[in-house]
Amino acid sequence: MSPRRRLSSAESALFRAPEPQPRQRGRKLLAAVAAVLILAAVITSAAVFAKNQTARRAEVRDAAVLSFVRAFVIQYTSPDPFNANAYADKVLAFGTGNFAKMFSERMNEVVIQVATAEPGFGSVGEQDVGIERWNPDGSASVIAVANMTTKMPDGKKLDSASRWEVTAVKEGDQWKVSDLIQVL
Repeated sequence: MSPRRRLSSAESALFRAPEPQPRQRGRKLLAAVAAVLILAAVITSAAVFAKNQTARRAEVRDAAVLSFVRAFVIQYTSPDPFNANAYADKVLAFGTGNFAKMFSERMNEVVIQVATAEPGFGSVGEQDVGIERWNPDGSASVIAVANMTTKMPDGKKLDSASRWEVTAVKEGDQWKVSDLIQVL
């Protein structure tokens, strides 16, 4: 018998070297790592975007309440004796809650005081108004410093400053004053 013997196909499979397989295991691992990294990047981007949007909404809300309080204090500290009723109506239109109740009860007194007073012009600088705190009910306590210039009948100008704590609350799409306290 010759040293070479013919093997059956089953026997030859046992002694044959395995066929080289492509590197699919490495590719699958690489694809899985890439998918995890992409998912982490998307989640991080979404979290950063959400945080920025929350901060932006807070800044817009702060700017809106500061703008409203500034305009209100300017209007409140600018009495017009020639249009006392209109002045009182404008102030009352911006009121709600406790402030509106107290102002409407004293409206006649306010109209008489404004009608007998000298014309005044209030001003509030951009840096003279700030949010003290946001209250749990969604209202804001805002401090405003107003400078009022009153022109006297003899032509002299009187300047006076006052500090106000305004509690502003949003009703619908409009801010309103629910409390107004002069701070000494």
